[in-house]
Amino acid sequence: MGGAQALVAFKDTKGVMTAKTYNISTSTPYSVVQSKLAFDVWDTRAEEESGVMRIFAKIKVPPELAATGTLNQGTLDLNGGKIVSSGGLDSRTKRKNIHGVLNAVSWGLLFPFGIVVARYLRTFPSADPAWFYLHVFCQVSAYAIGVAGWATGIKLGSESKGIQYSLHRNIGIALFSLATVQIFALFLRPKKDHKYRLYWNIYHHGVGYVILILGILNVFKGLDILQPGDKWRTIYIIAIAVLGGVAALLELITWIVVLRRKSSKSTKPYDGYGGQSRP
Repeated sequence: MGGAQALVAFKDTKGVMTAKTYNISTSTPYSVVQSKLAFDVWDTRAEEESGVMRIFAKIKVPPELAATGTLNQGTLDLNGGKIVSSGGLDSRTKRKNIHGVLNAVSWGLLFPFGIVVARYLRTFPSADPAWFYLHVFCQVSAYAIGVAGWATGIKLGSESKGIQYSLHRNIGIALFSLATVQIFALFLRPKKDHKYRLYWNIYHHGVGYVILILGILNVFKGLDILQPGDKWRTIYIIAIAVLGGVAALLELITWIVVLRRKSSKSTKPYDGYGGQSRP
């Protein structure tokens, strides 16, 4: 149609999916020219699945061009930028959502919770060994869920040739690798009085905190990619903030308990022989 402005998806000479903007002239015969559109378009990309091509883009429509148009799967309201789908979510979108939920729950929430349990509950003798089993349950569960999310992400990536989120993907691979080593290291855990237990603890805690940081970072990277809506980002921020607030409170309580223990030990009388207290 003459005068139309279009987003066109196609495979380039290397077989990579790409998306570009074109103007169709009003003169006859029509000519198609790659150029900017009358409204701002950015973050364009395209993908193909089972012979179906999809175009993704961010569009800013001027008020004078605002209207309601029709898409293959529903209606696009250019005023509100919402899609009212007549056919529901396609399978690929559902798998993306599943991938996001699995990783947010595992690396983004359950794994940090397990670290909080181990760091603070073990301070109290009455919580031993319950804290250890709870910690192991949280971390093993987080690992199992995280592996499922990681595998889903690898599958989605293999189906989207030409569209790569390198940083998100690399962090995911690093998380899977570190968590796998962490889980298997559990079987090599020395006894408390073993001479190598100190070194094992340093390794275990160090790797655990690296996983914690990378996990939360990658959840936000995933939210940037999926763009599920501001409310989901807000929900996650609130959840991780509450967990962080609880950790900060427990950190304060832990230091108070530890300092009181040290204070009580330092005030005990000694007889000067072998460090034994007086009867």
